[in-house]
Amino acid sequence: MVFDFLQPISTSVEEYIATLSNQTLGKKVVFHTQTDFPVLDNVAIAIITVNEFRGSEKDNDDYSFDYFRKQFYSLFPGNWNTSIVDLGTIEAGASVEDTYFVVKSLVAELVKKRIIPVIIGGSQDLTYPMYRGYDNLDQMVNLVSVDNQFDFSKENKLDSESYLSKIIVEEPNNLFNFSNLGFQTYFNSQEEIDLIEKLYFEAYRLGEVSNNIAVAEPVFRDADLVSVDMHSVQSSYSGNFDVFNPNGFTGKEICALTRYAGISDKVTSFGIFNFNPNRNEVVLTAQMLWYFIEGFCFRSNEYPFGTKENYIKYIVPIEDEELIFYKSNKTARWWIEIPFLTNVNNKLKRNTLLPCTHEDYLAACEQEIPERWWKAQRRNVL
Repeated sequence: MVFDFLQPISTSVEEYIATLSNQTLGKKVVFHTQTDFPVLDNVAIAIITVNEFRGSEKDNDDYSFDYFRKQFYSLFPGNWNTSIVDLGTIEAGASVEDTYFVVKSLVAELVKKRIIPVIIGGSQDLTYPMYRGYDNLDQMVNLVSVDNQFDFSKENKLDSESYLSKIIVEEPNNLFNFSNLGFQTYFNSQEEIDLIEKLYFEAYRLGEVSNNIAVAEPVFRDADLVSVDMHSVQSSYSGNFDVFNPNGFTGKEICALTRYAGISDKVTSFGIFNFNPNRNEVVLTAQMLWYFIEGFCFRSNEYPFGTKENYIKYIVPIEDEELIFYKSNKTARWWIEIPFLTNVNNKLKRNTLLPCTHEDYLAACEQEIPERWWKAQRRNVL
């Protein structure tokens, strides 16, 4: 049983939680303790820490995550009505592959139970076993990475700076789309940037997202798996001066992004990686997780459409196409239809809807084809 690999929270954390006010998160969450394992019926979110850093330059020191748990569980929840469990820690296996196997099996098991696994800590190559957890779920996967680099590599290795290459080339290939939010051009070779374009993936520069954080919302709305690299955060906010980054997302921006990830009806797994155990980053990561759960509690269950009655349909003639947009009466969010092409080898089985912005609709009215729609069309026939 995969749950046998999980280590319970420490006695120190248990004792700390016992001292907290009844209104705190620590009193609302069910824990894997030395004596009890949570019942997983009707659970929405499962928090797991992973003590595996061998995919980064950081030593795989025995980090307990106790300080992170104390910070997070001392926070107060919003007006939430959702069941959360803390399943404890996956300790590093004898080999990195052993850890990958446990993460993959755990993600597969939880997603099948309709529980969102939230993986905290470890190096970002753990995104790879999270993605592999979808192998037997019979679905294409959209991966969104909040990162200042793309993590491609020509070398045949798997670590936090090359895991994406492995995801793209290895069978079974379940990846439908990859989107990067916050890349910084000087950390990425031109070859990598060209490859993103060639595969019709999406990449948004740090400045583009910082100038208008709302451009990220439709990207998350279409994601299944979200992976956040803490190196994408400015060092003055994260407190990580070991890997110094003078530019990056602010604390407010990274929390807004994790809230968008939580509010997406489609996101079924979430991870925060390259976690540095300094005080600042622990506090920031705790707040990022808080915002993810806050977003989850405000999901509007608009995906997939059961009926189009609650949506206004807009048809925009453009060149020799007709673009079909839908606007929700409930949330005022927008989608654009990707038509099913019968004459090509098609990854999609039917017409499907791609999240977009009101600006995309306005641009289409000015005879500009939305770039996300165009790329989705091309990916569809690759």
